[in-house]
Amino acid sequence: MKIRLKFLALVAALLAAGSVFAAELEIGTAAGPKTVKTPVETVAVFDIAAVDTLDKLGVKPVGLPSNLYLKALSHLKDGATVVGDIFEPDLEALSALAPDLIILGGRSSTKVDATTQVAPTIDMTMDGDDLLEQARERLSTYGRLFGKETEAEAAIKELNAAVDKARTAVAGKGKALIVMTNGPKVTAYGPGSRFGWLHRSLDLPAAISDVQAATHGEAVSFEFIREVNPDWLIVLDRAAAIGSNDQNAKITLDNELVAQTVAWQKGQVVYLPSGDFYIAAGGAQAMMRVYAAITEAFAAAK
Repeated sequence: MKIRLKFLALVAALLAAGSVFAAELEIGTAAGPKTVKTPVETVAVFDIAAVDTLDKLGVKPVGLPSNLYLKALSHLKDGATVVGDIFEPDLEALSALAPDLIILGGRSSTKVDATTQVAPTIDMTMDGDDLLEQARERLSTYGRLFGKETEAEAAIKELNAAVDKARTAVAGKGKALIVMTNGPKVTAYGPGSRFGWLHRSLDLPAAISDVQAATHGEAVSFEFIREVNPDWLIVLDRAAAIGSNDQNAKITLDNELVAQTVAWQKGQVVYLPSGDFYIAAGGAQAMMRVYAAITEAFAAAK
């Protein structure tokens, strides 16, 4: 009898302890403030930027999309369940997995209503000129959700250091034009665009202040690039980012018109890590790699 009473008392104590540690945490999301029950033990993630940041914090999702796009994240596939792709969650697989939380973002953000029927879901989409600030916020938020506050603080410091190095490297080195190649097509981007965060976070002067006004939002010609005549060409190869076999950026830009620019003549053409810049934009590790590529290129310039 005494043993049974002690056992019941122990169970009650454990339950009481659980009620103390369990809590509801209000966090910021792309859809505004949301309340999430913590601690989050199991999570399914569809946004590659979120996967990248969680990996930095040492959090291993139990559910992942079929394609992670970044080789640096391939180790996360071991032991994880495929629950769809970055566009379309597999609701049956999610239901069988029954995670504590589902994280959507970007390309999967329209599926919040559907996945909420399976488990609590948050939309952690990031975009805009203030992407760096959002990345810091996400690090802090994920740190709180998964009990990784110390790791999050360290990661924020590491990210800040990468930004500072890149900002120092670009200072006084001239104006840049960001272009994205998609096979033989080229699109230009400037401040205020989806890639404008690079200009803003690094105080990197733009070769043209309003690309959209100059191009009407259309793909640009090689004549346009020659006329803008940037000191630097910062290049995103979309085909490489998505694993397409289309013509690569180096071939696309290797022509007589682009060759007349200062950027080409001085060898100041920077090919960014495509998946990091296009698929995982806002991910902590992805951003660090982008800043490292910028730092290396600009620091080498005289």
